[in-house]
Amino acid sequence: MKVEFSNRKALLSLAIGGFGIGLTEFVIMGILPNVANSLAITIPQAGHFISAYALGVVVGAPLLTSFSHKLSPNRMLLLLMVWFTVFNTLSAFASDYNMLLVVRFLSGLPHGAFFGVGAVIAGKLAKKGKSGQAIAVMFSGLTVANVIGVPIGTYLGNQYHWSASFLMVGVVGLLTLASIFYWMPQFKKEEKQPLSEENKGLKNPELWGLIALTTIGTGGFFAWYSYIAPLLTEVAHFSDNVVSYAMIVAGLGMFVGNFLGAKMASIFTPLRSVMISLVAMAIVLVVNSFLASNGLLALVLTFTIGLIAFSISTPIQMAIINTAKGSEMLGSSMNQSAFNMGNAMGAYLAGLPIAYGFSVTSSSLVGAALAFSGAIIAISILLYRQRKIKNASQPQLDSNT
Repeated sequence: MKVEFSNRKALLSLAIGGFGIGLTEFVIMGILPNVANSLAITIPQAGHFISAYALGVVVGAPLLTSFSHKLSPNRMLLLLMVWFTVFNTLSAFASDYNMLLVVRFLSGLPHGAFFGVGAVIAGKLAKKGKSGQAIAVMFSGLTVANVIGVPIGTYLGNQYHWSASFLMVGVVGLLTLASIFYWMPQFKKEEKQPLSEENKGLKNPELWGLIALTTIGTGGFFAWYSYIAPLLTEVAHFSDNVVSYAMIVAGLGMFVGNFLGAKMASIFTPLRSVMISLVAMAIVLVVNSFLASNGLLALVLTFTIGLIAFSISTPIQMAIINTAKGSEMLGSSMNQSAFNMGNAMGAYLAGLPIAYGFSVTSSSLVGAALAFSGAIIAISILLYRQRKIKNASQPQLDSNT
């Protein structure tokens, strides 16, 4: 019982880290207007800070994970969290556009590596056959961040100063460091797998199609979510304080959608589930562009979009793991990078029409186009699979006749 309780505390330390990562990634979207006003830049320029963090994740995931075989998992996690805490705290003291852009990029570097190393440790901490549940505990921190942490951080940033949001992230980083140091059991360094074994799954063209699907399809969600604050204040005419409550609504949608996606994957195939969700997202985002001026409908749509977006996460992860045979861990980490490339791309593309003078509702239309494009990729992969199955069975039919 003592060992089991100790392992639960170790998993909790990983969940706290996930909470901090989810907080820093999403809280800036709720304080974007305040950041723009404080630094005397436009809202589309402030959106570059979202893209900078996402690009940091893309670069840092493979770069920092490459050091995981040189350090014990415990030291690796502590190093990643020290980096995370330092640069997120420095974000609060950035005095101009260039400084905050650089610091946000550096803040994103440990994101993917933490989840990569943490997933391996979570599997070791779990009982036999329960590794999936243990990994889910770690990622639950990110979900809870969207329900509780992001709204609180948004409220602090809008009520006082946007720097308070990043100081909150720094505090969570310190809590993660302490919990990992005191609660995490010691693990030995692992032997590095031969590169040829790790790269087997990369030869499957379906994997690259799924990576493109994740990047483009989830970019549709981020095109909308990156500009949710100005959408609610300028279009729905809510006060700044209401934005934090709207983030709770979005977070609850994400929480429900996460479980809905798992259910859909058990009813349909994972890829068909993703296709259904992306088509639904495209439709709802178009509807949002026309109805966002209605306050009540804007909140209903905020919940709905969050739900649909996170119904994609579990099925797409399953689809990638099933496709990347022999390279499951590598494929999974690449999906993390793809998700954040979608974050960067969605925020950037949605900012372009706003920069040219169009209404902030144009971000929803950009998101709809990206989500629909992701659905087209999903359909293409399904057709490719059907053709491959047909071609594989054809020689056998010929030989029997």
